[in-house]
Amino acid sequence: MADAPYLVALALLEIRGKRALPLAGRSLSATAAAAGDPGDDGKGLALELMLRLWQRSDEGPIQRVAGDDSLLLVEMPLEVMSEQLPLLKASWIAGGETGEFMENLHKLTLRGCCFLFAKYEPISYKPWP
Repeated sequence: MADAPYLVALALLEIRGKRALPLAGRSLSATAAAAGDPGDDGKGLALELMLRLWQRSDEGPIQRVAGDDSLLLVEMPLEVMSEQLPLLKASWIAGGETGEFMENLHKLTLRGCCFLFAKYEPISYKPWP
């Protein structure tokens, strides 16, 4: 399964009080998969996801659900991303517990991190336990 790693950026949020879990993803090259840092691939996905969130702000106020851990970047096998992630996403959107979602997502990932944003600083990553 780990032969086809996939990088996924996702955001746990609410729009006008309704849960949403937008995501963006792309296949990883062998070089990027071997690197310890998501690098430009991760930053590109973060930008794509932020643009989607910005567009969705027309629907109403956006609020992070898990604080600083609301914007995640995870690496997982393609099969897991296409088969198990949609089920996990649907369960959380339907009202599942955020802590349980995070725990189950962690079990599906090969590695992951949270995006960190600080004024006047480049995007950085916090390893996800």
